[in-house]
Amino acid sequence: MSDASARVADSTGNWVDTRAPQWARPYLRLSRFDRPIGSWLLLMPCWWSAALAAGMAHDVRRLPLTIVLFFIGAFAMRGAGCAWNDITDRDLDDKVERTRSRPLPSGQLTVKQALAFLVALALVGLVVLLQFNRFAVVTGIASLVVVAVYPFMKRVTWWPQVFLGLAFSWGALMGFAVTFGRIDVTALVLYAGSIAWVIGYDTIYAHQDAEDDALIGVKSTARLFGAHTHQALILFYGLAVMLIGVAIASGDARWPAWLGLAAFAMHLAWQIARLRIDDPELCKRLFYSNKYAGALLFAGLLVDAVMRAA
Repeated sequence: MSDASARVADSTGNWVDTRAPQWARPYLRLSRFDRPIGSWLLLMPCWWSAALAAGMAHDVRRLPLTIVLFFIGAFAMRGAGCAWNDITDRDLDDKVERTRSRPLPSGQLTVKQALAFLVALALVGLVVLLQFNRFAVVTGIASLVVVAVYPFMKRVTWWPQVFLGLAFSWGALMGFAVTFGRIDVTALVLYAGSIAWVIGYDTIYAHQDAEDDALIGVKSTARLFGAHTHQALILFYGLAVMLIGVAIASGDARWPAWLGLAAFAMHLAWQIARLRIDDPELCKRLFYSNKYAGALLFAGLLVDAVMRAA
């Protein structure tokens, strides 16, 4: 198979295609390092909680190290999660135009090779996790239960995005576990707000595959909401903003955090206004833009933490 034919259909011309060693490319594609949007979206709730918790503690001395460790951990564990997802979904991926060129259904890698790489990435994540306190280690390991069951949910429920939200929002708990050695109400409310955000943006993402999913019987909120997607996004994005606002208030954050939340809310409103569910390329761009929405909120929380620690 030539390298051109080995490229993943919805991710071409990136650094993996042009600069990575030939032998490494299938592994990097398997773990989505050629399109790290999922890693950024997994990371954002980690950074939100780390900044909010640091602000509540009035201490940012460990925050830079925590931010770096969360970055490494998010990219490693997102890669491991993608490998697990592709192993469990390899037969379904072969039936969908956008995913049949992924490394497993296209034959670039065997299942054994994918499993070995999954283990290697998980070990990197474990090394990162062991830098924290015992409560944070146990909390991080507990997330693996949700990660393990998520790929199967699209076969049994119209709400697989809820389970993705449970997994992708786990970082909203981790910042508090690392900083305080506990999970309090503020962390749980932030977690709930992040789940609502994930349901919204992954519904947009799922509209790329709605027709193929209908043909092969895969369920999603995109198919469930259909023509009512805009109304559903108003509900879930609105819920996300409200719950994150409650967490910010509960954490006694100052005006920079509220400014970050306002920018976050405006970005989500822009997505809803722009969305056309019959335009897969637009759905992809809007989904990708959520890393900027998350970064705006993080910036506000970070400035707030620094101000409160001064």
